[in-house]
Amino acid sequence: MRLLVPAIAVCLLLSSLAGGIVMALTGPQSDPPSPHAPPPAAAPAAATVTPSATAPSAAKASAPASASATSADGDAAAKHAKRTSCVKNAKAKKLVGAQKTAFIKECAAAP
Repeated sequence: MRLLVPAIAVCLLLSSLAGGIVMALTGPQSDPPSPHAPPPAAAPAAATVTPSATAPSAAKASAPASASATSADGDAAAKHAKRTSCVKNAKAKKLVGAQKTAFIKECAAAP
């Protein structure tokens, strides 16, 4: 038991050193270019556009995506709140086992 802690410490130290050596030998890993990235020639042309002209179009493009995400989050939150209230009602009625499960399913399915 007295040698267990030092043995673990040595193993952790050696594993971290081995990882560092492997990283040093393989060199920096660069990510391949994204297939959706614009070609390099298009980048300077995009830089000449004024920020005020791009801001409204960017806001319009992100609005539908955030609206759908918000409605999905709202639905999930509403379902969670409904189920939580059903669980509390089942607990108040002191239901257990299959009766509790059936009550929660029926309660959560109700509009």
